[in-house]
Amino acid sequence: MPGAAAGAPQPGAALPGAGSLFVVVAPSGAGKTSLVRALLDQRPGVELSVSFTTRAPRPGERDGVDYRFIDRADFERRRAAGEFLEWAEVHGNLYGTSRDWIAARIGEGRDIVLEIDWQGAHQVLRLFPDAVSVFIAPPSMQTLRERLRHRGQDSDEVIERRMAAARDELLQAHSFQYVIINQDFTTALSQLASIVEAAGLRFPKQQARERRLFAQLFLSSEPSAGAC
Repeated sequence: MPGAAAGAPQPGAALPGAGSLFVVVAPSGAGKTSLVRALLDQRPGVELSVSFTTRAPRPGERDGVDYRFIDRADFERRRAAGEFLEWAEVHGNLYGTSRDWIAARIGEGRDIVLEIDWQGAHQVLRLFPDAVSVFIAPPSMQTLRERLRHRGQDSDEVIERRMAAARDELLQAHSFQYVIINQDFTTALSQLASIVEAAGLRFPKQQARERRLFAQLFLSSEPSAGAC
């Protein structure tokens, strides 16, 4: 990892503010993108972190909305300058997440979702242990293969590479706090929304949101009358 940018949160520190950081990982074809998009439609207070990537846009993807599409030289310059919270190379393409943008949005009370690979997720979780990690898995490898074929974006050779990568990725699921089996989309979406809801109820996040109330209820140095 490159050095931290000036003013960036320090490694191992809790992210300040009422917002939460969600790290969502899944094998290609498991339904991660569809679930996250549905979550964003359902919960206006949740935002997707738009990653930088050197890969070419897929049909329908828009620069600045789905990804920031840049060339390798620009990516490497940004990486050397310490702009990325995490970065990784996946299937020959580079991906990175803006460090300062994430910290600023969470400080403003926004919930941020990172759709990244497991290597990038481990980098983020080492830096920010209070981030919430979610792994989305397919109900079976056969279902995963069928979804990749139905998507119609990849050749048979690419699909086989993605299947091989998926086997390695599934071995990392044990290191995530939550695992969602995406067999039924509605059920999986409800589970993901429940995780987001619960994360916002953690003591530090509620305290950042309700400082005056918390000072009255929990932080007074004087015990209340009749306390045991």
